[in-house]
Amino acid sequence: MPVGKSRRAAPKPAEETPDAEETPDVAEAPEAQPEAVTLVPHRPAGRRAVVAVAAASAVFVAASGFAAAMAQPYLAERALYETKLTIARTATDAITTLWTYSPDDMATLADRASAYLSGDFGAEYRRYIDAIVEPNKQAQVTNTTEVMGAAVESVSPPTIPTEATALVYTNSVATSPVTKNIPSLRYLSYRLTMQREGDDWRIVRMSTITSFDLTPQL
Repeated sequence: MPVGKSRRAAPKPAEETPDAEETPDVAEAPEAQPEAVTLVPHRPAGRRAVVAVAAASAVFVAASGFAAAMAQPYLAERALYETKLTIARTATDAITTLWTYSPDDMATLADRASAYLSGDFGAEYRRYIDAIVEPNKQAQVTNTTEVMGAAVESVSPPTIPTEATALVYTNSVATSPVTKNIPSLRYLSYRLTMQREGDDWRIVRMSTITSFDLTPQL
């Protein structure tokens, strides 16, 4: 007989079984493995790299050589200029010393001048001074020479000069009580032949180029 819904037998509940203790499934992380080191065999520089390096080296060497070539003439010219300057200064000092004296230092003039002279000319100058020492001392002659200009006429060889010719222009004034101290004025120029001895330049020959006596005639 049909029964109502309320009369329908409820389905038999399924047997409850105790739930197993739930444990979360955790996936174990794989252990980190060290990365393998890959060794790359050494590769020699390629031809292009070698060519590039060689080209750069060649350019550097060429540039250095060019700079040295450009500097060489300047250095040689500078050295020659310094040499000529030394010659001119030595010639100036020499002429000033040779022809400047007083009664008090006349006796030692040859010794002072010997620092600038050499060879036969040195001996010749000493003989000349020895001959005039006494007369000039008796006359109380004082001679003063002022160099107005000096120039180097020539040097040889040009690279490392060992010989030179210099021109020296002077004004010379001499006074003596014998002439009532009226100044004797002379304009003289000299040509000096000089030789190098170590670091020094010495006069080996001297000649007078011009000589003008400007002493007032009374």
